[in-house]
Amino acid sequence: MLENERTKRMNDTLLFDSYTSPIPELRRDIQVIPVQNNGTSVLYFHDVMGYTTPNFALDSQTETVLSLINGKTSVKEICDLSNGNISQDELLEFVQLLDQHRILNTKHFRTFSNRIEKEFEKLSVRKPILNGSSYPDREEEIQQYLNDLYQDQSAATAQSFKALYAPHIDLRVGEEQYAEAFSTLKHLQPKRVVILATSHYAGYFPDQYEGTPFIGSEKTFRLPHRSFETDQAYLKKLAENAPGFTLSDRAHRIEHSIEIHLLLISEIWKHDVEIVPILVGSLDEMMYHPEGDIADKLNRFSKKLNKLDTPDTFYLISGDLSHIGKKFGDSVHADLMKPNVEQIDKRFLNASVRNNPEDLLSEISEHFDSSRICGFPPLFTFMNAFPELHGEQINYHWWDEQRTESAVSFGSILYK
Repeated sequence: MLENERTKRMNDTLLFDSYTSPIPELRRDIQVIPVQNNGTSVLYFHDVMGYTTPNFALDSQTETVLSLINGKTSVKEICDLSNGNISQDELLEFVQLLDQHRILNTKHFRTFSNRIEKEFEKLSVRKPILNGSSYPDREEEIQQYLNDLYQDQSAATAQSFKALYAPHIDLRVGEEQYAEAFSTLKHLQPKRVVILATSHYAGYFPDQYEGTPFIGSEKTFRLPHRSFETDQAYLKKLAENAPGFTLSDRAHRIEHSIEIHLLLISEIWKHDVEIVPILVGSLDEMMYHPEGDIADKLNRFSKKLNKLDTPDTFYLISGDLSHIGKKFGDSVHADLMKPNVEQIDKRFLNASVRNNPEDLLSEISEHFDSSRICGFPPLFTFMNAFPELHGEQINYHWWDEQRTESAVSFGSILYK
């Protein structure tokens, strides 16, 4: 209790406290979403990183004041603009409320968020984040969910598959495609699974991951019904003299791209299997400098993956395809973009099936990844590591989110 009081007092001293200095701007990574709550219009603050107090919302009448908190105006200046409708003390109290809940980009927020990330890095276990939302939270319910997911899938022909490129889209919208793809692996018994997955959050830590696109983790990955141990020996070898690779793993804390694949293999592979979880960040530099620093790091990392390969190692590549529409920054409805984007996806998948990394990079570079294919970095890494394999497309599908006039495409490829 005393420790909590000390922490509270320390946090209070970090809160913004000035009438004349510019109020720090609202965090740019927070979405402010108008919603209705019991007939009242409120502004809900969605923080994908999880730093903000859960379910934090304000009356929609505060929107005007929020628009003036831009990193340039002070409490005094905003009060002067209000013609006396709000006092400086009232406004400062409101600003400190925002600061307290980590809405503003302040010293208090940065201290809090840095502590969260450092505490995560010290942990030996990575806990699940999707249980209770994308899939059930209780062990018996998960088992029933997975049984139902795979029950209509016929037994796959026994073939020596080496890798699967599959989505990480929300399970609730891709269940059929997931079941179709992962059921083809039931007959395999790998001892090690290397997972190359899209990193959605490395960009939130530019100081940590600049020029470091490959992010491993040594943690045990826990699901509500099962845990997966990491192959520590493999990770040590991977980290030896490996520019571009790091085991500083804060980008894994809220990442979903690996967790979904682990849930799906937990049902088809009941035997002991170790994992090598690797997030792959942006390789955009290669669209402009195909022989630059990132290209060199990719080449060296891919060669090391190939060198460490064994007959009982399987590869999961986690990535979706195009992300289009207003939710993703486009000015028009996704439906109007689909015919053109489907052709982009088709060329991407064809190059991937042929396992031709040069063609794949050329396809992406031609339009500078205008459709935001998030699976490009992990898949391109894999293709560079194992160019001798051949692919077979399993499926291709769209998820339409009409509410936001947006859509995401996704598909699966088997390699052997």
